[in-house]
Amino acid sequence: MIDKDYEIVSIEPIDPPPDMAGTGWHCYIIEQGSNTIRGYQRGNIKAVTRAVEEIVVRLNERRYGRSGRVHLTMSAQGKKAKRQ
Repeated sequence: MIDKDYEIVSIEPIDPPPDMAGTGWHCYIIEQGSNTIRGYQRGNIKAVTRAVEEIVVRLNERRYGRSGRVHLTMSAQGKKAKRQ
């Protein structure tokens, strides 16, 4: 297992990726040790930075088994059928 967390290495403005239109594209790089994730996001630098920070938070949560999801289960009492 790699001991390092994911972290943002760079967010750079770029021309639109192939087959994409519009302006305001950015390329971001996230690394964890020797693992590299390169992605593309459209928006102003502030919005793109927030989005990439959220990606990094979620990736690191997954590494440690922490998730914002709630898993609901019925209690044993709720499973019993009521008889009248």
